[in-house]
Amino acid sequence: MMDALLRFALSQRIIILLLAAAVAVYGVLSYGKLVIDAFPDVSSTQVKIIIKAPGMTPSEVEQQITIPVELEMQGIPHQTMVRSISKYALADITIDFEEGTDLYWARDRVYQRFTAVKKELPENIGGGIAPITTPLGEILMFTIESETLSLMEKRTLLDWTIRPALRSVPGVADVNALGGLVKSFIVKPDFARLSAYGIPVSQLIEVIERNNANYGAGRIEQGDEAMIVRVLGKQTGIESIRELVLAQREGSTVYVGDVADVSVGAVTRYGYVTKNGKGEAVEGLVLGLKGADASRTVSAVKTRLAALEKNLPEGTKLDVFYDRSDLVGKAVNTVQKALMEAVVLIIVILLLMLGDIISALTVALILPMAILSAFILMHLFGISANLMSLGGIAIAIGMIVDSAVVMVENIVAWLGHPKYAHEPRSRLIYLAAKEVSLPIVSGVVIIITIFSPLLMLQGLEGKLFAPVALSIVFTLASSILFALYLIPVIAGMSIKKAHDEPTWLVRKLEEIYIPTLIRAFRFEKPIYLLLVLLVPLSVYMFGSVGKTFMPTMDEGNIVIGVESDPAINIPAGIMLNTQIQQQLMAAVPEIKSIISRSGSDEIGLDPMGLNDTDTFLVLHPKSEWRKPDTDWLRAQMRTVLEGITGIEYGFTQPIEMRTSEMLTGARGDVVVKLFGDDIETLNTLGTNIADLLKSTEGSEDVYMRQNEGVSYQQVVFDKKQLTKYGLNLDEAAQILAIAVMGAEAGKIYEGMKQFSILIRGDYAQNDLPLSSIYLTTPAGERIAFSNIAHIERTEGSVEIKHEGAQRFVSIQTNVSGTDLTTYVASIAAKIEQEVALPAGYRLEYGGEFKNQQRTMARLSVVVPIALAVIFMILFFTFRSLRQAAAVFAMIPLALTGGIAGLMASGHYLSVPASVGFIALLGIAVLNGVVMVSYFNELIKTMPLENAVIEGARRRLRPVLMTALIAAFGLVPMLFATGPGSEIQKPLAVVVITGLISSTLLTLIILPILYRRIEAKKELQYTV
Repeated sequence: MMDALLRFALSQRIIILLLAAAVAVYGVLSYGKLVIDAFPDVSSTQVKIIIKAPGMTPSEVEQQITIPVELEMQGIPHQTMVRSISKYALADITIDFEEGTDLYWARDRVYQRFTAVKKELPENIGGGIAPITTPLGEILMFTIESETLSLMEKRTLLDWTIRPALRSVPGVADVNALGGLVKSFIVKPDFARLSAYGIPVSQLIEVIERNNANYGAGRIEQGDEAMIVRVLGKQTGIESIRELVLAQREGSTVYVGDVADVSVGAVTRYGYVTKNGKGEAVEGLVLGLKGADASRTVSAVKTRLAALEKNLPEGTKLDVFYDRSDLVGKAVNTVQKALMEAVVLIIVILLLMLGDIISALTVALILPMAILSAFILMHLFGISANLMSLGGIAIAIGMIVDSAVVMVENIVAWLGHPKYAHEPRSRLIYLAAKEVSLPIVSGVVIIITIFSPLLMLQGLEGKLFAPVALSIVFTLASSILFALYLIPVIAGMSIKKAHDEPTWLVRKLEEIYIPTLIRAFRFEKPIYLLLVLLVPLSVYMFGSVGKTFMPTMDEGNIVIGVESDPAINIPAGIMLNTQIQQQLMAAVPEIKSIISRSGSDEIGLDPMGLNDTDTFLVLHPKSEWRKPDTDWLRAQMRTVLEGITGIEYGFTQPIEMRTSEMLTGARGDVVVKLFGDDIETLNTLGTNIADLLKSTEGSEDVYMRQNEGVSYQQVVFDKKQLTKYGLNLDEAAQILAIAVMGAEAGKIYEGMKQFSILIRGDYAQNDLPLSSIYLTTPAGERIAFSNIAHIERTEGSVEIKHEGAQRFVSIQTNVSGTDLTTYVASIAAKIEQEVALPAGYRLEYGGEFKNQQRTMARLSVVVPIALAVIFMILFFTFRSLRQAAAVFAMIPLALTGGIAGLMASGHYLSVPASVGFIALLGIAVLNGVVMVSYFNELIKTMPLENAVIEGARRRLRPVLMTALIAAFGLVPMLFATGPGSEIQKPLAVVVITGLISSTLLTLIILPILYRRIEAKKELQYTV
């Protein structure tokens, strides 16, 4: 099959060139259509249910909402976990599904179950299934800036002008509104006057609700004209509400205005935003649709914002302070720059090693063709162009050149050989290409196989590194086709005069190499002894090097999570956040802007309490910093924060934060989860564990959410008194809710805007005692609230978390100065010794550590399987167990340099480093295949000793070129500094340092092993 295609390619060169040109054009077009993002979409198939339950405490939310919904969600096909948070007035329930589950199918099943259980939930709840976004969907954030607009006017502008306009942009799932005051028409009842008139509060609500509608009464025909009858009854504003008739008393009319104050106010707030130490602000947060192109969506949103800004009130500006496309551009540019630099370095190496510009350019042609083909396949398979997928191409770039080098070098050798001087060029090119086609295919198939374990990873690591593996596979698979069928055509057309003489550099290297190899033959046994000693040394080094999951990528923005007293109110919280912002900006000039958001957002995607604040820092460019070091900058901020009493804090980054929350429901490198039944016991044990973590070396930003200390005014009704006055519990509780929280009684429309009419007393903001509320009994008697209820002050929980239908608390920490595995082993031993867990309580370690453990466990299974497959491929290539074993022996020995490189550079064994080892193994095997294949060809025509020496000499250039091209292809990554470079550096360190040992072993050890194997074979034949 390969021979037939090769003959066709060489006989139909024009067709091949046209096909290559078509592939190139299609590749360019495909790249333009690729989704561009910083990372692959790492979100799982996840459906969120967000339920708002005004006035309900965490315990009531858990009992009346969370538990019934969780129970209903159990048993959905392909569901893997149900996790929830019950907070004041909010339930956030997350349902995770198996990988590959269709999101819309999952949402439909959750919707069906939720609809079935909703009738069992309290009547006054709101919310439902969250928008189709991901935890990483926050693509753009902005604030509304104006010197003249009030907070209410800014929020009204966001809710009714900006948000609807942005929601219509393709790729936008929703726009979250945070901060400001949501306009409402407040009817503030005077309970004493209502009681004096003998009017119950329920009558006030009923009158407003029933007198706030427009009606249609049909159509009247008069002569030739038809007129539509319209009944006007809608309330239009403050005066129309005041003038509503409430009752008749002693011949006079009682209006709403007689017993209530009607004004414009704001609905109850569950969160707020502050900015730059200057007080409150209004923020808009654009959520990207799952699967949408973040860069294109952000660009469209910014275009729409620019158009909207022109029509806003004079002096009003929209300040975009976070833009995902900035990170996307920087991260992708980091890899693109490394790719371009690698291509230049590779061409230079080709010129130095081949000595002929035509041959070098012929080989280099495979680079753009394979890369463009990879773009085509990425587009067809729906893989975005991101840090990981483009990084995979950068890893493969050295390997794809190798097949072209082997092909061109062999063609030049055949064309330049005096023996074939009178043969037709096309025949020589065909024979030369045919000779190396099998080793080329075998080598590339082996490399593809060695990367296959990355496709078998699961969870976060699978989503991160599957694009790496696929882009490598796409690039290498394409390179086979171009090396076999395009490069021979180009070589035949461009190489007019073959020069098979080695270059000056190669000659000098041969002069060093061949005598060294011959001397090595004399010291065969000491070399074997050295190899035997290298194996345990490598094992020891492997055990000594630190283990972690992923290096932390510098996103360019810092988020500080701040927690204050659970009982803090909004005015005190605003003062505290303003103080934090002012002190940070005064002490750390690298900070350009600070935006802090506290409490819950409008949609409820981020269920925080009023004491929880995400402080978002916008930084000046690093070139303007006093010291361009993010760790140093965090240390400066810690110094400031340590001086502020009453807060706990932790550092993270926008994407890092949301990824951690998505996977574990908490933030941090290591998350210790404590499961059990009793909330008080969980809080006590959790606090003890947090104290232990703080005293452990390597802990940084240890944080456990304060889960107690929320102040409650607990109302206990006297049932005998209720019965005495003819009241029931529901009526009394409703009056209390209206006095404090309020109840909606309709809406008022202003054009396309609509605002709630809220019946609410004055007891939430003022220091009026609840006991002073008056109510009217069914008999018309006026009584005080203190007559029917006892009120006491208590404390309760901030939140109640569930996972897998169990309560839990989490303690999180970042890790610094040590690796994850060592750190977790240390804290696990401490906790086991010093914390006695009651029966029914258990610990679980999550965060980055759990990802690392799962990844290594998976690789420990699939890598040996891949190695076994490679051994089989080697056997079928050479038809010799001994030769396959000789090449296979290069694999463990090649790892020595990579491990030494990690230890010397201070990097840990992470998933990127593991990918580097996989690439290293592929190159080691590839070089072994190239060398042994040539030995087998030469041994047919010359004695063994001569064949090995001559084969080693002739394969020196290809082996060195493979190693140099692979190493120098990754050198730009080693010295890159942009976002994402942190992930690529461990990989580059492993490959570059590993290639040193791998190449030396291949050039010295493999010829010695081959010589020994074939000598024994000859001896057996002789006997």
